[in-house]
Amino acid sequence: MRIIADLHIHSKYSRATSPTMDLENLSKWAKWKGITVMGTGDFTHPLWFQELRQKLKPIAEGLYEFNGVYFMLMVELNHLFYVEGKAKTIHNLVFVPTLEVAERLNKELSRYGDLMSDGRPLIRLEAKKLVEIALAIDPSCMIVPAHAWTPHFAIFGSNGGFDSLEECFGERTKDIRAIETGLSSDPAMNWRWSDLDRVALISNSDSHSAPRIGREANVLECELSYQGITEAIKSKDPKRFLMTVEFFPEEGKYHYDGHRNCKSRLDPEETIRRQYRCPVCGRAVTVGVMHRVQKLSDRPVGYKPANPVPFKNLIPLQEIIADAKGIGVDTAGVEQEYHTLIQRLGSEFHILLEAEAEQIRKYASPKVAEGILRVREGRVKIQPGYDGEYGKISIFGEEEKTTEKQMTLF
Repeated sequence: MRIIADLHIHSKYSRATSPTMDLENLSKWAKWKGITVMGTGDFTHPLWFQELRQKLKPIAEGLYEFNGVYFMLMVELNHLFYVEGKAKTIHNLVFVPTLEVAERLNKELSRYGDLMSDGRPLIRLEAKKLVEIALAIDPSCMIVPAHAWTPHFAIFGSNGGFDSLEECFGERTKDIRAIETGLSSDPAMNWRWSDLDRVALISNSDSHSAPRIGREANVLECELSYQGITEAIKSKDPKRFLMTVEFFPEEGKYHYDGHRNCKSRLDPEETIRRQYRCPVCGRAVTVGVMHRVQKLSDRPVGYKPANPVPFKNLIPLQEIIADAKGIGVDTAGVEQEYHTLIQRLGSEFHILLEAEAEQIRKYASPKVAEGILRVREGRVKIQPGYDGEYGKISIFGEEEKTTEKQMTLF
């Protein structure tokens, strides 16, 4: 069975997350997006766990159902621990097969942090100890370093991360079978580092609001079950793990180096020339994902391993519509055209990946149709994101945008 899975989101109980991140809205948007399986997020939070237990209906082999959408139990943990006297703060995803396993893990984790404090709780626990605890409860649990390259709170992050999987997980490295690449990197960037050949590369939205789910996802051909999904990921077999759907990594908010307060955006070479100092204020810049990848890589740009899991860079449909119309993403004009296209053509993933160009042109406004097709072909320009600022997408030139914006006034 072909499955589209977004396995990392957050609930309304996480900080800086929309209050509409509940099962009702997640299932509604998953259908519009074309997502088969959603991660639950935040199962360690007592109130969210109670809601999951009350509303999710168990189905065969470790998945749950709500309103026609399947859910897989997962949480993102914020670790704080010390290595040689230095504080390390990294995030890991934990996937578990059943609510019973989640409950047992929650009981253990409550010894290391206040689970009620946040949907992504702070746990004073070494990463390798987490692996030991989770696998002792159930060997089918899967631990995955989250947004692995983000400068803050990531295993390879420039701000306090590690230079290898072994430095973080020690003797439990063998149990780490995948990493999450994050919005600011894609598989091609990760292929440059031979140390990652051993792991699968997964991509998820890490969404804090329902309309943003599916901005990254995994496409699998497997049994609709917890084991089917996790084994397909671990296999790295392109016949089972068909591809990942990716942001253009430049759009991610930590792709380049920079200093947000000073609006300084730097590529790695310029950062090195300036000795890692902001050209405006002189303080240290935040070293981004591209720079960090280049530092750890041992292969050239463009390297491609044998038989890799493919990937496709896309831009969410709402952003394409907004750029075509020259208006904001969260405006009524974007919402109206988005839902018109969903009703007439099918899910967002179907529109972006599979719908015939003729059908798109039939139902979308001319500029939106052109935008969808340009994105498919990779004909976009993006000012890279940096230091917490998302990159700025340009599918159309300024003259094209001005014309479309003027037309919407009549």
